[in-house]
Amino acid sequence: MKKTIFSLLVFIGILPNIQGQLKWNPNKRCYIDESTQDCTYNNLLTAVPFLQITPDSRSGAMGNAGVALSPDANSMHHNSANLAFIDQDLTIALSYTPWLRALGIDDINLSYLSVTKRIDKLSTAGVALRFFSLGSIDFTDDTGQSLGTGRPREFDITGAYARKLSDNFSASFAAKFIYSNLANGQTVGGQEVNAGKSVAVDLGVTYKTPISLAGRKHNLTIGASATDLGSKISYVKGYSDFLPANLGVGAALDYNLDAYNILTFTVDFNKYLVPTPQLDSTAANYDPNFRDKPLLSGIFGSFTDAQGGFTEELQEIMISTGLEYWYDRQFAIRLGYFYENNLKGGRQFLTMGVGLKYREYNMDFSYLVPTGYFRSPLTNTLRFGLMFNFGDANDNAKRN
Repeated sequence: MKKTIFSLLVFIGILPNIQGQLKWNPNKRCYIDESTQDCTYNNLLTAVPFLQITPDSRSGAMGNAGVALSPDANSMHHNSANLAFIDQDLTIALSYTPWLRALGIDDINLSYLSVTKRIDKLSTAGVALRFFSLGSIDFTDDTGQSLGTGRPREFDITGAYARKLSDNFSASFAAKFIYSNLANGQTVGGQEVNAGKSVAVDLGVTYKTPISLAGRKHNLTIGASATDLGSKISYVKGYSDFLPANLGVGAALDYNLDAYNILTFTVDFNKYLVPTPQLDSTAANYDPNFRDKPLLSGIFGSFTDAQGGFTEELQEIMISTGLEYWYDRQFAIRLGYFYENNLKGGRQFLTMGVGLKYREYNMDFSYLVPTGYFRSPLTNTLRFGLMFNFGDANDNAKRN
Protein backbone atom coordinates (compact mmCIF):
# COMPACT_ATOMS: atom_id res chain seq x y z
CA MET A 1 0.00 0.00 0.00
CA LYS A 2 2.81 2.43 0.85
CA LYS A 3 4.40 1.79 -2.53
CA THR A 4 1.09 2.40 -4.29
CA ILE A 5 0.52 5.65 -2.40
CA PHE A 6 3.99 6.86 -3.19
CA SER A 7 3.57 6.02 -6.88
CA LEU A 8 0.47 8.22 -6.89
CA LEU A 9 2.49 11.05 -5.35
CA VAL A 10 5.05 10.63 -8.12
CA PHE A 11 2.38 10.82 -10.81
CA ILE A 12 0.93 13.99 -9.25
CA GLY A 13 4.08 15.78 -10.32
CA ILE A 14 3.40 15.06 -14.02
CA LEU A 15 -0.35 15.38 -14.32
CA PRO A 16 -1.48 18.40 -16.36
CA ASN A 17 -4.14 19.68 -13.94
CA ILE A 18 -4.40 20.12 -10.18
CA GLN A 19 -7.82 19.62 -8.66
CA GLY A 20 -9.01 21.27 -5.46
CA GLN A 21 -12.07 22.80 -3.82
CA LEU A 22 -10.41 26.13 -3.09
CA LYS A 23 -11.55 29.73 -3.45
CA TRP A 24 -9.64 32.97 -3.21
CA ASN A 25 -10.76 35.20 -0.33
CA PRO A 26 -9.69 38.83 -0.97
CA ASN A 27 -10.34 39.83 2.65
CA LYS A 28 -8.23 37.09 4.21
CA ARG A 29 -5.74 37.32 1.33
CA CYS A 30 -5.48 33.56 1.05
CA TYR A 31 -7.16 30.55 -0.49
CA ILE A 32 -9.95 29.14 1.67
CA ASP A 33 -11.29 25.62 1.91
CA GLU A 34 -14.95 26.02 0.95
CA SER A 35 -16.01 23.34 3.43
CA THR A 36 -14.32 24.96 6.46
CA GLN A 37 -13.76 28.57 5.34
CA ASP A 38 -10.21 28.25 6.69
CA CYS A 39 -7.11 29.47 4.91
CA THR A 40 -5.37 26.63 3.11
CA TYR A 41 -2.20 26.08 1.16
CA ASN A 42 -1.22 27.28 -2.29
CA ASN A 43 2.13 25.59 -2.85
CA LEU A 44 4.41 26.59 -5.69
CA LEU A 45 4.52 23.72 -8.17
CA THR A 46 7.70 22.62 -9.94
CA ALA A 47 9.27 19.52 -11.41
CA VAL A 48 12.45 17.85 -10.08
CA PRO A 49 12.23 19.25 -6.52
CA PHE A 50 15.19 17.03 -5.56
CA LEU A 51 17.42 19.82 -6.92
CA GLN A 52 16.56 21.95 -3.88
CA ILE A 53 17.22 19.27 -1.24
CA THR A 54 20.18 20.35 0.88
CA PRO A 55 22.67 17.52 0.40
CA ASP A 56 25.37 18.25 2.99
CA SER A 57 25.34 17.72 6.73
CA ARG A 58 26.87 21.05 7.68
CA SER A 59 24.14 23.19 6.09
CA GLY A 60 21.60 20.52 6.99
CA ALA A 61 22.44 21.14 10.66
CA MET A 62 22.13 24.93 10.23
CA GLY A 63 18.55 25.16 8.95
CA ASN A 64 19.67 24.57 5.32
CA ALA A 65 21.55 27.90 5.31
CA GLY A 66 24.62 28.03 3.10
CA VAL A 67 24.60 30.99 0.68
CA ALA A 68 27.23 32.87 2.72
CA LEU A 69 28.87 30.13 4.80
CA SER A 70 32.64 29.68 4.71
CA PRO A 71 33.46 27.69 1.57
CA ASP A 72 33.96 23.97 1.10
CA ALA A 73 33.24 21.49 -1.67
CA ASN A 74 29.51 21.53 -0.86
CA SER A 75 29.26 25.27 -1.61
CA MET A 76 28.27 24.42 -5.20
CA HIS A 77 24.76 23.58 -4.05
CA HIS A 78 24.20 26.94 -2.34
CA ASN A 79 26.48 29.49 -3.99
CA SER A 80 29.44 28.54 -6.18
CA ALA A 81 30.98 32.01 -5.79
CA ASN A 82 32.16 30.95 -2.32
CA LEU A 83 34.61 28.53 -3.95
CA ALA A 84 36.90 31.43 -4.91
CA PHE A 85 37.73 31.85 -1.19
CA ILE A 86 38.36 28.18 -0.45
CA ASP A 87 41.50 27.45 1.63
CA GLN A 88 42.41 24.06 0.17
CA ASP A 89 44.03 23.20 -3.14
CA LEU A 90 41.83 20.11 -3.63
CA THR A 91 38.68 19.04 -1.76
CA ILE A 92 36.44 15.99 -2.11
CA ALA A 93 33.12 15.69 -0.28
CA LEU A 94 30.69 12.79 0.02
CA SER A 95 27.20 13.03 1.56
CA TYR A 96 24.41 10.51 2.10
CA THR A 97 20.83 11.19 3.22
CA PRO A 98 18.15 8.52 3.83
CA TRP A 99 14.93 10.21 2.70
CA LEU A 100 11.30 10.07 3.91
CA ARG A 101 11.96 7.41 6.55
CA ALA A 102 8.98 8.75 8.55
CA LEU A 103 6.68 7.34 5.83
CA GLY A 104 7.99 3.85 6.50
CA ILE A 105 9.86 3.72 3.16
CA ASP A 106 13.41 2.42 3.53
CA ASP A 107 14.85 2.55 0.01
CA ILE A 108 14.78 6.26 -0.91
CA ASN A 109 18.03 8.16 -0.54
CA LEU A 110 20.05 11.10 -1.80
CA SER A 111 23.79 10.86 -2.51
CA TYR A 112 26.07 13.79 -3.32
CA LEU A 113 29.67 13.87 -4.53
CA SER A 114 31.52 17.15 -5.07
CA VAL A 115 35.12 17.95 -5.98
CA THR A 116 36.86 21.35 -6.14
CA LYS A 117 40.32 22.24 -7.50
CA ARG A 118 42.18 25.52 -7.19
CA ILE A 119 43.30 26.69 -10.64
CA ASP A 120 45.35 29.72 -9.59
CA LYS A 121 45.28 32.39 -6.89
CA LEU A 122 42.09 33.92 -8.33
CA SER A 123 39.99 31.03 -9.57
CA THR A 124 38.59 27.64 -8.53
CA ALA A 125 36.70 25.00 -10.49
CA GLY A 126 34.35 22.33 -9.22
CA VAL A 127 32.18 19.44 -10.32
CA ALA A 128 29.30 17.76 -8.46
CA LEU A 129 27.04 14.76 -8.95
CA ARG A 130 23.71 14.45 -7.11
CA PHE A 131 21.83 11.13 -7.34
CA PHE A 132 18.31 10.68 -5.97
CA SER A 133 17.09 7.08 -5.81
CA LEU A 134 13.37 6.55 -5.28
CA GLY A 135 13.77 2.85 -4.60
CA SER A 136 11.53 0.19 -6.09
CA ILE A 137 7.90 1.07 -6.89
CA ASP A 138 5.03 -1.22 -7.92
CA PHE A 139 2.99 0.64 -10.54
CA THR A 140 -0.76 -0.03 -10.71
CA ASP A 141 -3.67 1.26 -12.79
CA ASP A 142 -6.84 2.87 -11.38
CA THR A 143 -8.34 -0.59 -10.76
CA GLY A 144 -5.35 -1.83 -8.81
CA GLN A 145 -3.99 -4.09 -11.52
CA SER A 146 -0.22 -4.39 -11.59
CA LEU A 147 1.66 -2.52 -14.29
CA GLY A 148 5.04 -3.85 -13.30
CA THR A 149 7.84 -2.65 -11.06
CA GLY A 150 10.11 0.29 -11.72
CA ARG A 151 13.11 1.96 -10.10
CA PRO A 152 12.61 5.74 -10.48
CA ARG A 153 15.78 7.80 -10.23
CA GLU A 154 16.95 11.34 -10.82
CA PHE A 155 20.37 12.95 -11.05
CA ASP A 156 22.17 16.11 -12.06
CA ILE A 157 25.78 16.81 -12.98
CA THR A 158 27.14 20.31 -12.31
CA GLY A 159 30.33 22.03 -13.38
CA ALA A 160 31.21 25.34 -11.70
CA TYR A 161 33.81 28.08 -12.08
CA ALA A 162 34.41 30.81 -9.47
CA ARG A 163 36.78 33.76 -9.74
CA LYS A 164 37.85 36.58 -7.46
CA LEU A 165 37.19 39.95 -9.07
CA SER A 166 38.91 41.71 -6.16
CA ASP A 167 40.33 40.72 -2.78
CA ASN A 168 36.83 40.82 -1.29
CA PHE A 169 34.46 40.04 -4.15
CA SER A 170 33.89 36.93 -6.28
CA ALA A 171 31.46 35.74 -8.93
CA SER A 172 30.62 32.31 -10.32
CA PHE A 173 28.94 30.49 -13.17
CA ALA A 174 27.77 26.87 -13.10
CA ALA A 175 26.09 24.70 -15.72
CA LYS A 176 24.20 21.49 -15.06
CA PHE A 177 22.50 18.61 -16.85
CA ILE A 178 19.34 17.23 -15.24
CA TYR A 179 17.83 13.77 -15.77
CA SER A 180 14.59 12.61 -14.17
CA ASN A 181 13.20 9.12 -14.78
CA LEU A 182 10.05 8.77 -12.65
CA ALA A 183 7.88 6.38 -14.63
CA ASN A 184 9.51 5.88 -18.02
CA GLY A 185 7.41 3.61 -20.25
CA GLN A 186 4.22 3.88 -18.16
CA THR A 187 1.01 5.46 -19.48
CA VAL A 188 -1.01 8.24 -17.81
CA GLY A 189 -4.26 9.49 -19.35
CA GLY A 190 -3.51 7.62 -22.54
CA GLN A 191 -0.11 9.27 -22.94
CA GLU A 192 3.26 7.61 -22.56
CA VAL A 193 5.49 8.91 -19.78
CA ASN A 194 9.10 9.60 -20.78
CA ALA A 195 12.21 10.46 -18.83
CA GLY A 196 12.62 14.23 -18.42
CA LYS A 197 15.83 16.00 -19.40
CA SER A 198 16.88 19.62 -19.03
CA VAL A 199 19.85 21.96 -18.67
CA ALA A 200 20.24 24.86 -16.26
CA VAL A 201 22.72 27.42 -14.96
CA ASP A 202 23.58 28.83 -11.54
CA LEU A 203 24.88 32.36 -10.97
CA GLY A 204 26.44 33.60 -7.73
CA VAL A 205 28.29 36.47 -6.08
CA THR A 206 30.04 36.70 -2.70
CA TYR A 207 31.45 39.66 -0.78
CA LYS A 208 33.76 38.92 2.14
CA THR A 209 35.30 41.55 4.41
CA PRO A 210 36.95 41.76 7.85
CA ILE A 211 35.20 43.86 10.48
CA SER A 212 36.10 44.96 14.00
CA LEU A 213 33.81 44.26 16.95
CA ALA A 214 34.63 44.40 20.67
CA GLY A 215 38.28 45.00 19.88
CA ARG A 216 38.64 41.87 17.76
CA LYS A 217 38.71 41.22 14.02
CA HIS A 218 35.96 39.08 12.57
CA ASN A 219 34.73 38.16 9.08
CA LEU A 220 31.46 39.20 7.47
CA THR A 221 30.26 37.45 4.31
CA ILE A 222 27.31 38.44 2.14
CA GLY A 223 26.22 36.28 -0.77
CA ALA A 224 23.52 35.90 -3.40
CA SER A 225 22.79 33.14 -5.87
CA ALA A 226 20.25 32.28 -8.55
CA THR A 227 20.15 28.53 -9.07
CA ASP A 228 18.47 26.10 -11.48
CA LEU A 229 17.69 28.71 -14.12
CA GLY A 230 16.89 26.52 -17.09
CA SER A 231 14.54 25.17 -19.68
CA LYS A 232 11.30 23.54 -18.60
CA ILE A 233 11.21 19.78 -18.24
CA SER A 234 8.60 17.49 -19.81
CA TYR A 235 7.46 13.95 -18.99
CA VAL A 236 4.31 13.80 -21.14
CA LYS A 237 4.08 15.18 -24.67
CA GLY A 238 2.43 18.59 -24.72
CA TYR A 239 3.04 19.42 -21.05
CA SER A 240 6.10 20.88 -19.39
CA ASP A 241 6.92 22.20 -15.94
CA PHE A 242 9.26 24.79 -14.50
CA LEU A 243 12.48 23.80 -12.78
CA PRO A 244 12.70 24.87 -9.10
CA ALA A 245 14.63 28.05 -9.91
CA ASN A 246 15.57 29.80 -6.69
CA LEU A 247 16.90 33.16 -5.57
CA GLY A 248 18.90 33.04 -2.36
CA VAL A 249 20.38 35.92 -0.36
CA GLY A 250 22.39 35.31 2.78
CA ALA A 251 24.83 36.72 5.33
CA ALA A 252 27.23 35.10 7.78
CA LEU A 253 29.34 36.53 10.60
CA ASP A 254 32.38 34.58 11.83
CA TYR A 255 32.87 35.92 15.38
CA ASN A 256 36.27 35.12 16.90
CA LEU A 257 35.81 34.79 20.66
CA ASP A 258 39.50 34.03 21.10
CA ALA A 259 42.25 32.02 19.44
CA TYR A 260 40.41 28.73 20.02
CA ASN A 261 36.68 29.53 19.95
CA ILE A 262 34.73 30.76 16.92
CA LEU A 263 31.00 31.37 16.51
CA THR A 264 29.30 31.69 13.13
CA PHE A 265 25.85 33.25 12.80
CA THR A 266 24.13 32.93 9.43
CA VAL A 267 20.76 33.65 7.84
CA ASP A 268 19.40 32.94 4.34
CA PHE A 269 16.28 34.13 2.53
CA ASN A 270 15.12 32.03 -0.41
CA LYS A 271 12.33 32.46 -2.94
CA TYR A 272 11.37 30.23 -5.86
CA LEU A 273 11.45 32.00 -9.20
CA VAL A 274 8.38 30.22 -10.59
CA PRO A 275 4.78 31.32 -11.28
CA THR A 276 2.25 31.23 -8.46
CA PRO A 277 -0.74 28.95 -9.29
CA GLN A 278 -4.00 30.89 -9.62
CA LEU A 279 -7.65 29.92 -9.62
CA ASP A 280 -9.53 29.89 -12.88
CA SER A 281 -12.91 31.54 -13.48
CA THR A 282 -14.84 28.64 -11.93
CA ALA A 283 -13.04 29.10 -8.59
CA ALA A 284 -12.85 25.31 -8.31
CA ASN A 285 -9.67 24.37 -10.15
CA TYR A 286 -6.22 25.78 -10.54
CA ASP A 287 -5.74 27.50 -13.87
CA PRO A 288 -3.28 25.24 -15.74
CA ASN A 289 -2.13 28.12 -17.94
CA PHE A 290 0.51 29.14 -15.39
CA ARG A 291 2.54 26.20 -16.73
CA ASP A 292 2.45 27.71 -20.22
CA LYS A 293 4.18 30.95 -19.30
CA PRO A 294 7.45 31.58 -21.17
CA LEU A 295 10.53 30.86 -19.11
CA LEU A 296 11.74 34.43 -18.59
CA SER A 297 8.30 35.89 -17.90
CA GLY A 298 7.71 33.09 -15.41
CA ILE A 299 10.97 33.88 -13.60
CA PHE A 300 10.72 37.67 -13.54
CA GLY A 301 6.96 37.64 -13.07
CA SER A 302 7.30 35.45 -9.96
CA PHE A 303 7.79 38.60 -7.87
CA THR A 304 4.41 40.13 -8.78
CA ASP A 305 2.03 37.38 -9.96
CA ALA A 306 0.44 36.24 -6.67
CA GLN A 307 -3.28 36.93 -6.39
CA GLY A 308 -2.71 38.07 -2.82
CA GLY A 309 -0.32 40.77 -3.94
CA PHE A 310 2.71 41.74 -1.85
CA THR A 311 1.37 39.87 1.19
CA GLU A 312 1.31 36.55 -0.64
CA GLU A 313 4.68 37.23 -2.25
CA LEU A 314 6.17 37.61 1.24
CA GLN A 315 4.58 34.29 2.22
CA GLU A 316 6.67 32.60 -0.48
CA ILE A 317 9.98 33.56 1.17
CA MET A 318 11.67 30.75 3.10
CA ILE A 319 13.99 31.62 6.00
CA SER A 320 16.99 29.60 7.19
CA THR A 321 19.00 30.52 10.29
CA GLY A 322 22.02 28.76 11.71
CA LEU A 323 24.60 28.87 14.49
CA GLU A 324 27.94 27.07 14.44
CA TYR A 325 30.52 26.80 17.23
CA TRP A 326 34.07 25.61 16.54
CA TYR A 327 36.64 24.71 19.19
CA ASP A 328 40.20 24.91 17.89
CA ARG A 329 38.87 24.14 14.38
CA GLN A 330 38.65 20.52 15.49
CA PHE A 331 35.13 20.10 16.89
CA ALA A 332 31.89 21.82 15.88
CA ILE A 333 28.37 22.01 17.29
CA ARG A 334 25.60 23.33 15.04
CA LEU A 335 21.98 24.44 15.43
CA GLY A 336 19.50 25.83 12.93
CA TYR A 337 15.90 26.53 12.07
CA PHE A 338 14.02 26.49 8.77
CA TYR A 339 10.71 28.31 8.28
CA GLU A 340 8.22 28.09 5.42
CA ASN A 341 4.76 29.71 5.65
CA ASN A 342 1.92 27.29 6.44
CA LEU A 343 0.06 28.41 3.31
CA LYS A 344 3.06 27.66 1.10
CA GLY A 345 3.99 24.18 2.27
CA GLY A 346 4.42 24.58 6.02
CA ARG A 347 7.88 23.06 6.33
CA GLN A 348 9.17 24.18 9.71
CA PHE A 349 11.89 22.31 11.52
CA LEU A 350 14.75 22.52 13.98
CA THR A 351 18.11 21.10 12.97
CA MET A 352 21.22 20.16 14.89
CA GLY A 353 24.50 18.43 14.25
CA VAL A 354 28.17 17.99 15.00
CA GLY A 355 31.40 18.10 13.02
CA LEU A 356 34.82 16.60 13.62
CA LYS A 357 38.07 17.48 11.89
CA TYR A 358 41.22 15.38 12.05
CA ARG A 359 44.11 16.53 9.89
CA GLU A 360 42.75 16.62 6.32
CA TYR A 361 39.52 14.74 7.13
CA ASN A 362 36.13 16.13 8.15
CA MET A 363 33.13 14.14 9.39
CA ASP A 364 29.71 15.77 9.74
CA PHE A 365 26.34 14.61 11.02
CA SER A 366 22.96 16.35 11.20
CA TYR A 367 19.47 15.57 12.52
CA LEU A 368 16.09 17.17 11.78
CA VAL A 369 13.17 17.66 14.19
CA PRO A 370 9.92 19.08 12.71
CA THR A 371 8.20 21.86 14.67
CA GLY A 372 5.37 22.91 12.35
CA TYR A 373 1.65 22.33 12.62
CA PHE A 374 1.62 19.58 10.00
CA ARG A 375 3.07 16.10 10.49
CA SER A 376 6.23 16.13 8.43
CA PRO A 377 7.56 13.25 6.31
CA LEU A 378 11.02 14.70 7.06
CA THR A 379 10.77 13.72 10.73
CA ASN A 380 14.07 12.36 12.09
CA THR A 381 15.93 12.92 8.81
CA LEU A 382 19.65 12.14 9.16
CA ARG A 383 22.52 13.34 6.98
CA PHE A 384 26.06 11.97 6.94
CA GLY A 385 29.07 13.61 5.33
CA LEU A 386 32.79 13.06 4.77
CA MET A 387 35.27 15.56 3.37
CA PHE A 388 38.89 15.22 2.34
CA ASN A 389 41.09 18.34 2.10
CA PHE A 390 44.44 18.25 0.33
CA GLY A 391 47.05 20.98 0.08
CA ASP A 392 47.03 24.64 1.12
CA ALA A 393 45.58 26.97 -1.47
CA ASN A 394 47.78 29.83 -0.30
CA ASP A 395 50.94 27.78 -0.88
CA ASN A 396 49.67 26.73 -4.30
CA ALA A 397 48.82 30.34 -5.17
CA LYS A 398 52.35 31.44 -4.35
CA ARG A 399 53.72 28.84 -6.75
CA ASN A 400 51.42 30.23 -9.47
